Amino acid sequence: MFHQNYDPFGNAFFSTIVAAMPIIVLLYFIALHPNRDKQGVRHLGISAPFAAFYGVLAAFLVSCVAFGMPLPSAISAFALGSLSGFLGIIWIVLAAMFLYTMTVVTGKFEIVKESIIHISFDRRLQVLLIAFSFGAIIEGTSGFGTPVAIAGAVMVGLGFKPFQSAVLNLLANTAPVAWGAIGTPIVTLAAVSGLDERTLSEMAGHQLPFVSVLVPFWLIATFVKMEGGTWKEVWEVWPAALCSGGSFAVMQWFASGYAPTHLMTDVVSGVFSVVCTALFLRFVWHPKTRFLLKSEREAAKANAATAGAAPLETWKYKYTVGQTAYAWLPWMILILCCGIWGMPTWKTTLNNVFSNVKIKTTLLGSPFTGTLSLPGWDMPALHNQVQRVPPVVKAGAKPEGARFAINWLSAAGTGVFVAALLSGLVLRLTAAQWKEAFLRTARRMKVPVLVIGQVLGLGFLTRYSGTDAVLGLAFTGAGAGYPFFAAYLGWLGVFLTGSDTASNALFGSLQRITAQQLHLNEVLIVATNSTGGVMGKMIDAQSIMVACAACYEDPKERSHALGPIFRTVWWHSVAGAAVIGIIALLQAYVFTGAIPALPIGK
Repeated sequence: MFHQNYDPFGNAFFSTIVAAMPIIVLLYFIALHPNRDKQGVRHLGISAPFAAFYGVLAAFLVSCVAFGMPLPSAISAFALGSLSGFLGIIWIVLAAMFLYTMTVVTGKFEIVKESIIHISFDRRLQVLLIAFSFGAIIEGTSGFGTPVAIAGAVMVGLGFKPFQSAVLNLLANTAPVAWGAIGTPIVTLAAVSGLDERTLSEMAGHQLPFVSVLVPFWLIATFVKMEGGTWKEVWEVWPAALCSGGSFAVMQWFASGYAPTHLMTDVVSGVFSVVCTALFLRFVWHPKTRFLLKSEREAAKANAATAGAAPLETWKYKYTVGQTAYAWLPWMILILCCGIWGMPTWKTTLNNVFSNVKIKTTLLGSPFTGTLSLPGWDMPALHNQVQRVPPVVKAGAKPEGARFAINWLSAAGTGVFVAALLSGLVLRLTAAQWKEAFLRTARRMKVPVLVIGQVLGLGFLTRYSGTDAVLGLAFTGAGAGYPFFAAYLGWLGVFLTGSDTASNALFGSLQRITAQQLHLNEVLIVATNSTGGVMGKMIDAQSIMVACAACYEDPKERSHALGPIFRTVWWHSVAGAAVIGIIALLQAYVFTGAIPALPIGK
């Protein structure tokens, strides 16, 4: 039994610095290490797979040498993270990119592009519709990087630059994250903290709507500045930004606390936002001036000086309603399948499909048991061999389980893959098109899969070695200011694990224990772990790598884009977590009425 030690050097500050070394190493090689490419061009950061490898190496050294974790246990923890990451994240993104590639090779994506462009020719408003509203729907149905992949690919297809698309979709994928994949983060948070699920959802719904109103303005400002625009051009579209964010926020506030919809908050809010914004732009308001991409503005000037190009508003939409609906059908199938796969009853049904086929064997000397539809492997040298201790958990807590549950039928990625298969049949792909879609997806995803697997393995290694808890404990000495830093603890958890769900599993119990010790409201502090965590989503390496995979076609550009994207979104992430922290601080001491009461007996 390995008992975690949260101060192996007898000095809390030094132990914290050592615990942070894997993160420091990873960040340094991703974003700061001086490097030159084959053409001799100097830039910061090295290739993503190598940066991840150095971070993993540092994590093994810190875990095994400094914190005394047995090497077999460390290897097992890393393997569990990589395996879980494949089934929980990589599988989703692979299937989503497969579906997207199908629409490209069949030409249907061109119709989707045209239909979006004709809602508004203004590029600022396209950012709102795709990155914010449509992305929120995808986050609500499947989560785990899928909205960044799909919405990012859509924007690149519309002509946005790959770097631009990646950054904007990472920024947009914040406010909805707490209810991703049919509320999985909230469900997990309730399970580990012991607090009521709907109450935690309602509390999150009393914090994130303020951010939901802010994000559309944030997106537009970032985009316009990237394109060399002015603040005047940012504020020209404030009515649309307010409509998009305001409609989402209002629905988010009410849906999060209503039992039938609290786990579907993102889906209903995203759909409501898309409908409200589209109707608003169609019948109520449209900007007096149209903002185009810099390349489009330059091309328009050149054409006007020569042949005299027709302005965009004179373009005729050449597709019928039936053709448009047919082109959008794969995306509707995706939303439907993800919604079905997110239903707890459907998950249970799938997990019991082959319940009569029992499995009972060993793998590497450890039990591999269960049923054909839900086998599980007790990770060797790790399952029930790691003991967390106070103050991270209550005294007498059970050892940490480490079972790799292979829910291959009920996994969200399987739902996305089924949607891809159904879409291929509906679109009537030929054998050559099936092959092309498969090969293009495989070529595009081979490097991201390698990076994501390494980073997720690193995250699990920090969890089982206890170094994550050391970093978390550094925030708990804030006293009365702890509500602010509770947001940063959740933010740290998402950065380490790449998932708001995993961050809640990691720090949900610690947040409640700290709240009790400081006599703070437990519902507020525990929920803030999830709402603060959403701001860490944009800087975790696997989310950025998913964005690179979706937005960059060239493998070399994709591999070297991680550092520049990370450096761009870093301060946005830090500032976003501060906003959540300030909201939590105000609700703790000023607007206490915003904190919902727990049901009697909870």
